[in-house]
Amino acid sequence: MNGVWDWFRDGDHWRGDTGVPHLLYQHSLLTVVSVLVAVAVGLPLALWLGHRGRGGVLAVNLTNVGRAVPIVALLSLLALGPLGTDPFGPFGRSGEATLVTLALFALPPIVTNTYTGMVEVDRDVVEAARGMGMSEATLLRRVELPLAAPLIIAGLRLAVVQVWATATIAALVAGPGLGRIITHGYAANQTAEVVAGSLIVAAVALALELIFVAIQRWASPLSVGGR
Repeated sequence: MNGVWDWFRDGDHWRGDTGVPHLLYQHSLLTVVSVLVAVAVGLPLALWLGHRGRGGVLAVNLTNVGRAVPIVALLSLLALGPLGTDPFGPFGRSGEATLVTLALFALPPIVTNTYTGMVEVDRDVVEAARGMGMSEATLLRRVELPLAAPLIIAGLRLAVVQVWATATIAALVAGPGLGRIITHGYAANQTAEVVAGSLIVAAVALALELIFVAIQRWASPLSVGGR
């Protein structure tokens, strides 16, 4: 444990392109963009299917197929295949492959939770809103979406935390992020460096979990009613 503490105290590990702040920025960028891509694709689809009440089971099953494919295998196939290993802007080498892999990994919890949240909205409430003359768009925006929000946010929480933890795989194809600390530690047989990198990733994942839990509680109908 002293070796891990010494690693954190070493100023060289906090400066330059290989320092923790820069790698933390790269890791965060990978996570945020990947989840945003998954949200842009999966959230509108799941909301629409949940509102209609049809076709959602097929969409959920299709997105869940991705969970059966090992994430490292998918990244390797994409990096060695159509997306290549060339640098992609701030996302570094194999950036396109890494982004697509992480976005596909984020899709299942977003689609599944959003669809489930929509179909579990009380049908009596929905029919009462229709009886009041609400349009379908207004019904979705003012009734279904607020009631489904806790489950939707839970799906986003799962996606963000999972992608954050999994983004370390970018280092396996010479990509950016905190995974470079871990892979460098393994290559140099430096256990303290591996543990230090893992602790940073785990600490941020725990912080993200707590933040989203607080948001989820705030968005719950009981919380809204009590404010």
